[in-house]
Amino acid sequence: MGMTPAVGSPLPDGAPVDLSMSLGPLQLPNPVTTASGCFGSGRDVDAIWDISALGMVVAKSVTLEVREGLPTPRMTETPSGMINAIGLQNPGVDQWLATELPWLESRGVPVLVSVAGNSVEDFAEVARRVAACASEGAGHGPARAGVVGLEVNLSCPNVENRGLVFACRPAPSADVIAAVRAAVGPDLPIFGKLTADTTSVPEVAAAVMDAGATGLTLINTLLGMDVDWRTGRPGIANTYGGLSGPAIRPVALRVVHQVGQALPGTPIIASGGIRTAEDVICFLRVGASAVAFGTAVFVDVASPLRELGRLPGLARELGVSRLADLVGAVHPRT
Repeated sequence: MGMTPAVGSPLPDGAPVDLSMSLGPLQLPNPVTTASGCFGSGRDVDAIWDISALGMVVAKSVTLEVREGLPTPRMTETPSGMINAIGLQNPGVDQWLATELPWLESRGVPVLVSVAGNSVEDFAEVARRVAACASEGAGHGPARAGVVGLEVNLSCPNVENRGLVFACRPAPSADVIAAVRAAVGPDLPIFGKLTADTTSVPEVAAAVMDAGATGLTLINTLLGMDVDWRTGRPGIANTYGGLSGPAIRPVALRVVHQVGQALPGTPIIASGGIRTAEDVICFLRVGASAVAFGTAVFVDVASPLRELGRLPGLARELGVSRLADLVGAVHPRT
């Protein structure tokens, strides 16, 4: 963890700043990445700005079979955020590997593939198929173009256990991670994506790490609801959905800090309400090594690239020549 003072002597304008980050075995050129579900595979965004500038891309979750998603309306705006219930719409893992992965490889970006399923067996099979296409040497040295690891979306309902979300309890979460680890072998990095909709995230995090995860993504959306005051109808067809955006940023900061304190040294990808370079630094300070832009991309598609460009200036202002020195550098108020 970093030992940088809260504020150091500013560095001269133009002084070099090293933005590279170690995310477990992955060496990223910078900490800025994308939140699964908010970026697709990046084709539309890449038509506007070069996604190869990112430290890594986290692609939208893929499942064993094609999913059409939930009925519309599936998204609604809320104060400081939005609620969505897309239902993991995707073309299925085989089609995604045949069409989207080659395109991402052509863009030269490291890719963390988000995998999802209705059962432990589903997760393991999707992971096995993705792992077969993983970049040679994934997880060793600088992150290469193509698949460098998996993000396991544990916020899926477990159809074999009354539809309860895997990530809400330690044992089911650990079962999924153990099965995925067995399916992909010992070397491919695995990040378990957890929800804050549970009594103790550190307890679930510990179980996931003990089961073979390389690191964690914190957090997924929070379960929420909106209602039209005139009609009394829910804002989305599914009634409940995932709340994202700046409204959940304080919760995400709290969870990253709690887990970082409970499990020191755990590689963490932060997600939840990030929209500025200042947010990136806040999440680094509480223990993350990569920071994902999600809902912000819907509001301002250029925000990840623009805020990445602001990071060197903010680091100089803090007197930091190595951004990694800020990881874990949060200080008690005196």
